Amino acid sequence: MLKQRIFTAIVLIPIILWVLTLSSQTLASVMAIFVIIGAWEWAGLSNLIRSIYSLVFALTLLIIYYFLDEININYILYIASLWWLIALYWILAYQQNHNHIPTSPIVKALLGFIILIPAWIALLSLHNQQWLIFLLVLIWSADIGAYFTGKKWGQKKLADKISPGKSWEGVAGALFISLLVALSYAIFNSMPLMTLLGFMLLCFITVIASIVGDLLESLFKRQAGMKDSSQILPGHGGVLDRIDSLTSAAPIFVLGLIIGNLL
Repeated sequence: MLKQRIFTAIVLIPIILWVLTLSSQTLASVMAIFVIIGAWEWAGLSNLIRSIYSLVFALTLLIIYYFLDEININYILYIASLWWLIALYWILAYQQNHNHIPTSPIVKALLGFIILIPAWIALLSLHNQQWLIFLLVLIWSADIGAYFTGKKWGQKKLADKISPGKSWEGVAGALFISLLVALSYAIFNSMPLMTLLGFMLLCFITVIASIVGDLLESLFKRQAGMKDSSQILPGHGGVLDRIDSLTSAAPIFVLGLIIGNLL
């Protein structure tokens, strides 16, 4: 499994970095493909008709992109951030045997839009800026830190009723590696002390949010009785399994940049 994950990452990372150099329209289109695949997988988790849901999702993305310049994305980012606080509550409640997860396909269909679309908009807003690459590196480093630290030292379960493989030691590894990356970036860019402290706090919150996104998808997979959202990516499961952290991290990170006058 580890060899498959490494091979898939070796193939995908150069492609992703190349895509980031393309025009905004091309980037939006490529990212939309991944989001639509994620929506297709979400439909499978939510007992929806995949083809119809994916088509509606694609049309929605097209309409949003057409009117993107007229949309105040701040409101969308605030709503997304509020949603992820609700998601955190659901996760904590489920871990305490209080299940508030909706079962209605209609509600789940709406959740798919709330989860995926703000992240797509947030990432688009970072195009042609170093922040986009930084965010990806931050989340990838957190994922790597959590994976290897959890494998070697993981003992205390993070949320055993949701994802038994995740541990608090893995969370510590994710935070340590990602904040080391963030500190290196801040020092390299000669950030003033107060800006650096605010930036480190933002990165801390972003990584925590990425863990929440990961756990929420695991929760819905558990509800659906599925291990992975699909088998599109060898060793990684589905696209949704790879972007679940970004769905929560991206809106919060971009909102933090805006509030901190860094964007």
